[in-house]
Amino acid sequence: MRVPSRTRTTSGSAPPVADFSHPAFAPYRALIADLDLSHALPGLDRLNAVATSQQLTQAQGHPLRFVAPSGRLAARDYENHILATGEIPTRHDTWHDVLNALVWLRFPRFKAALNAAHGTAMSHETDSLRGRRRDALTVLDESGVWVTSDEPALFPLLANHDWTTLFVAQRHTVIRAMRFVVVGHALLEKALAPYPAITGKCLLLEAHPTRARDAETDAIAALATLASPRQLLPLPVQGIPGWDAANASAVYYANTAIFRPPAELRRPPPSAAPSPGHQTDGYRPT
Repeated sequence: MRVPSRTRTTSGSAPPVADFSHPAFAPYRALIADLDLSHALPGLDRLNAVATSQQLTQAQGHPLRFVAPSGRLAARDYENHILATGEIPTRHDTWHDVLNALVWLRFPRFKAALNAAHGTAMSHETDSLRGRRRDALTVLDESGVWVTSDEPALFPLLANHDWTTLFVAQRHTVIRAMRFVVVGHALLEKALAPYPAITGKCLLLEAHPTRARDAETDAIAALATLASPRQLLPLPVQGIPGWDAANASAVYYANTAIFRPPAELRRPPPSAAPSPGHQTDGYRPT
C-alpha cells in the first residue's frame, strides 16, 4: 500500500502532509481542521485537549486519555487496559494510531461500546485464543463501515454482491438513500492513499421505525448481534458512487478481481459422477 510520505516524524524532519479529501473522511472534517491534521501529526496533548473539552468517557465512566504505550501490548491487554483505566495507548507518530484516536473523538460512544464488548467476550473465553465474536469486533474496529439505507431493498444487492445492479442500475437511489460511514481506522489509513481494491466490512443498520435515525446508537445496538466476521459484508469502498471519479463508468465494476461475485458463483461446478460402465484411474465400481 502506498502511504503518505513521512508517516513517522523524526527530530528535525518536516511535518507530514496528508490528503484528507477522500469522502471517507467526511464525518471527521471538523476534527481534522481542529487538530490541523493536514499539516502535521498531533501530539498526545492536543488529542487529550479535545477529549477533555468534550468530557469524553469510556464504558466504565473513566475519562478518555491518550497515552504513550509503555511497550507492545497483546490485544487482550490493550482492550483490558482501556476498559480498566480509560487510557488508550497511542503512538502519536503513526497515522494508524492517530486515526484510531480520531474515531474515538468522533464516535466515542461506539468505540466505548466496542471496547466493552471485547471485555465481555474475553470474560467468556476459556483460553488465550481470540474467539469468533472478538474476531468480528476486531474486524469492525479496523475495517468497519456503517451502512444505512432508507430503501431496505438495497441491502440484499450488497449482500449478494450484485455490484452492477447496486452501483449502476440503482446508482441514483444509492446516492439518495444510502449512507456509508467509515469507522475502521485501518480503512481510514488506506484512504489517505486510496487504490481500487480497498475493501471495508459492512455493519448494516436497519432504520428504526419509531425514531429519527441515529447511526451511532444503531451501531451500538447492532454489536449485540455480532457473532462472526462473516456477518460483516465485504464492500470495495472505491465503488461507492462519488468515492472514485472513475466509477462514473459502468466498466469500473466489471473488474471481478475487485467486485467479486458471491462465493457460490466462484466455485467450480462439481464434476459429473462416473457412469456405471465408466472407469477412471483408481476407481472401480463394486
